Amino acid sequence: MMNYPTGEASGLTRRAWLQKISMPALAVAGATALPSVALAASDATKDHHAGIHDVRRYGARGDGNANDTKAIQRAIDECHQQRGGIVLVPAGDFLCGTLELKSNVTLHLAVGGRILGSPRREDYQAPASIPPGNGNVVFIFAANAENVRIEGSGTIDGDGIHFNNGKGDGTGPGGQKGGNFDRPHLVVFYRCRHIGVQDAFFTRSAYHCFRILECREVNIRGIRIYNRVNRNNDGFHFNSSQHVHISDCDVACQDDGCALFGSNQFVTVTNCTFSTRWSIFRFGSGEAKNITISNCIIYDTYGCPVKIGAGKSKIENLLFSNIVMENVTGPVGIGFNAGNNSDTFVRNIAFSNIRASLVTKPVNHPDIPFDVKPFEGEQYSCITLNGVGNSYLENISFTDVQVIAAGGGTAAMAAKEVPAVSVEYFGVWGTAPAGAAAYGLYARNVKGLTLQNVRLTYREADLRPALVLDNVSDASVQALNIQGHPDATALRFINSRDVLFTATRLLSAAHTFLQVEGDQSANIIMEGGDHSKAQRVLQGNIQAVQIK
Repeated sequence: MMNYPTGEASGLTRRAWLQKISMPALAVAGATALPSVALAASDATKDHHAGIHDVRRYGARGDGNANDTKAIQRAIDECHQQRGGIVLVPAGDFLCGTLELKSNVTLHLAVGGRILGSPRREDYQAPASIPPGNGNVVFIFAANAENVRIEGSGTIDGDGIHFNNGKGDGTGPGGQKGGNFDRPHLVVFYRCRHIGVQDAFFTRSAYHCFRILECREVNIRGIRIYNRVNRNNDGFHFNSSQHVHISDCDVACQDDGCALFGSNQFVTVTNCTFSTRWSIFRFGSGEAKNITISNCIIYDTYGCPVKIGAGKSKIENLLFSNIVMENVTGPVGIGFNAGNNSDTFVRNIAFSNIRASLVTKPVNHPDIPFDVKPFEGEQYSCITLNGVGNSYLENISFTDVQVIAAGGGTAAMAAKEVPAVSVEYFGVWGTAPAGAAAYGLYARNVKGLTLQNVRLTYREADLRPALVLDNVSDASVQALNIQGHPDATALRFINSRDVLFTATRLLSAAHTFLQVEGDQSANIIMEGGDHSKAQRVLQGNIQAVQIK
């Protein structure tokens, strides 16, 4: 440990030391040292020379009643004008409306320090510098800024329950016209560079918690999000941002946990926990590539933990690894319909070391103040890879994956025709009867499918196949372990070709191991494995199958 001499004996007074200490050293000191350094100063001059702007020096009261917006904004403005520093929010409840962060400003939330959102709509702005998509009313924001940080062990609390009028924004499934956009997002960064967010608690937004739009070099670490007082309570919502890194965060929200829309690239998410009503990793249209998601736990999540919906998109090089999913529906849904656009694709997506435990249908989160109201297609769900028309998913792999379905699937579900539509997974499965055509994995229009060491089982009896391949080519299935039913087919292939599956194990009795349909089925090769528990090994177009 380095010792800093102080006092007359050293020739360096405490005041002189405060004046000389560097801002990098203060930044390293973090939440523990900053408040003590700032509050130890007996006059404003010491704070000024140390680059620390205590908001109380600008008139902020922190009593939870007085509106401290102007005082805190003055502190931010002066900090920015002095070429940067730290705006200190000490212990207290600082009631505010819209605040604008600026370049080279660190907003430090001390232990017990809380910036509390005003319940009055007139205290919030819709800045012209923020685009209006999904609303641009904001609580705390920065636009066209660089070197902006929010840190410390305190809280940013939107108190967004006051803006819950029973309506969402209408952008989700079944959305209504006249959605509720006139409410503040908690934190918005627009076209900023070098953003840091660390340690703080973000809660009760009236809308999305974080919107990070067209930003570069974003580092978010060790924060907590609890956002469940309103509809469309996203955790993170990214649009067209690059070099983004999220780690060691805990997110409990009501809508998308980590939405990535537009052209997001060079993104990592690791060592996080997530829970929500509507999806965690949600990909929309745009050019999303070079993204890794690892070492995460997803629990009590409905609307599909990993949801990739692509129309005119370029999505490639997505890796999901070391993920536990507990009490989820989905758990993976990928839909793709490029229409006549040949310049779009969904390819090179890998899932490895996944453990997923599914529930029959969504249930209410006890801390969300409105009912879940599940869609028909959310019930009895499975992994869905759904290419539509002439659109194909390419090079999709599942390695060391275990899915335990809830079970309960019927013969009618197994026989259902899957509509050729590219919507969210529960829209695909939403036609009567409810439920997916497989309990484990359904794949349509896939070129280059790899399943290696995949285990598909259920808790209650299920009459659906474990795996359905529909118009799938160039597939390799190795060490697949599946549970059967004495009255059902274990595997169903429809117009699929160039499929090699080896060392497949049927774990329990089944009527038929493999049913092959369609005159385009060809070159299906079975090597080894244990199919002894099936009454019949092959059925249907058996000429398409070679057993070696």
